Amino acid sequence: MVEITEVAIVGAGVMGSGIAQIAARAGYRTRLFDAAPGAADRGVARTLESLARAAEKGRATVEECAAAKKNLTAATSLETAVRGAHLIIEAAPESLALKRELFAKLSDHAAPETILATNTSSLSITEIASAAKNPERVIGLHFFNPPPVMKLLEIVVGERTALLVVATARAIGARLGKDCIVVRDVAGFATSRLGVAIAIEAMRMFEEGVASAEEIDRAMELGYNHPMGPLKLTDHVGLDVRLAIAEHLCGELGERFRPPQVLRRLVRAGKLGKKAGEGFYKY
Repeated sequence: MVEITEVAIVGAGVMGSGIAQIAARAGYRTRLFDAAPGAADRGVARTLESLARAAEKGRATVEECAAAKKNLTAATSLETAVRGAHLIIEAAPESLALKRELFAKLSDHAAPETILATNTSSLSITEIASAAKNPERVIGLHFFNPPPVMKLLEIVVGERTALLVVATARAIGARLGKDCIVVRDVAGFATSRLGVAIAIEAMRMFEEGVASAEEIDRAMELGYNHPMGPLKLTDHVGLDVRLAIAEHLCGELGERFRPPQVLRRLVRAGKLGKKAGEGFYKY
């Protein structure tokens, strides 16, 4: 296995820029790319702001932040981003068709030994990998929002993922400062399946008038020591993202994951959570 020194992140949204931050801080030379004009530059700027805040709060030294800044650049094209990369992490929107299209392109431009990872939270790694020329090099690296803060990394093993790639992914996770779990490629993996199940039941309770959003969330925060209640977390993830995942899980696992009507109504109204200024809460 080639030593991992060069990392490319494809997708410069909140997740992509957060993953780029921890990769650069871990000492990897990191290139961030996004197909949307100017998005990669904005992602780098967002990452540098986050590093500055970490230094201000004592979570990183000025020297560590300066080193991370040197490691991070914005790429102007997909080809430039992935050229010479030993690890590529895709952080594009949750669309199977989009991810398959991307992985076909990535396997065209990347070296045969490059590890191709997807940050999907619920889509099949095996299906995504089938679009690549070398599916044995494809693995799921499911980070959690915000990546610089959340400790967990869920490593998802596809049907054809090579064992050496799994071992390398564990080592990468450790270098990134993450605690890793390894799961099979089943619908929702472990974390999304459990998280969405709790969120859907919380939405049903809200819909039935059992309690307010605030009280339902406080029940989980104070009674079960969750750092954030399921409805507030849904607002942070994005109601449209939650809806897409719930619909996927419903198709794969059955009616218990059917999205509640309140979720559909809010999405239709454009109330997508924190990014839209309103979801189950107002921002």
